[in-house]
Amino acid sequence: MQTVSISFFRFPPGLSRLWALGMMGAARLALPHVPGIGFWRLCGSGTGEGFTPIPNTAVYAILATWPDLETAQTQTQNASIFRRYQAKACESWTVFLAPVSARGQWAGEAPFTPEGSAPKGPLAALTRATVRPLKALRFWKRVPDISTVIGSDRNVAFKIGIGELPLLHQITFSIWPNSQSMADFARANGPHARAIQAVREGDWFREELYARFRVLGDHGTWHGQSPLSNLNIKT
Repeated sequence: MQTVSISFFRFPPGLSRLWALGMMGAARLALPHVPGIGFWRLCGSGTGEGFTPIPNTAVYAILATWPDLETAQTQTQNASIFRRYQAKACESWTVFLAPVSARGQWAGEAPFTPEGSAPKGPLAALTRATVRPLKALRFWKRVPDISTVIGSDRNVAFKIGIGELPLLHQITFSIWPNSQSMADFARANGPHARAIQAVREGDWFREELYARFRVLGDHGTWHGQSPLSNLNIKT
């Protein structure tokens, strides 16, 4: 069963942040040589919870696919490139996921291999979009309102905005206690729903990908604890 890992790293002020910024280029040389790794991406984040166009020099992420959960757990903890990130970071957290649905493409690829049905319990959602340059300003005007709404939703266990290229290549990732709570947020008549309608009517995105995942587990902490601590995760 394909396993997807997303590793988040928080770096203290100073040279560690300069190192992390430099690794957005240098890590591209090391990641292809990690045993078992498939599709991978290096990502930065925005300020706050990541849902802004202003870069956050403290938080970076690595997304990767693996042939199974055991390989994902072993390599994200023991592979040299991941250990280097962990050594420099003041905090790190990796979540392991199994794709249950996916549509669209990521840089011309379909990186996720869905298997099984959506779980009754915790569910993760990932969206990735390439924003058309002439539409970027309109897109980012919508984002603060969406961030406020999702941030105030008590159901969401974790949420962050990350991206490969500032302003144009954007990823949102969130974890919910169940599919119903996620669907209720998506369908509610608010800034999120209005933004989706504007995207469709204005053709803002050149490429889109939407994926849902079963949450398999994690290691590490974020803000001092596991974001999954209040969820009933059954592997």
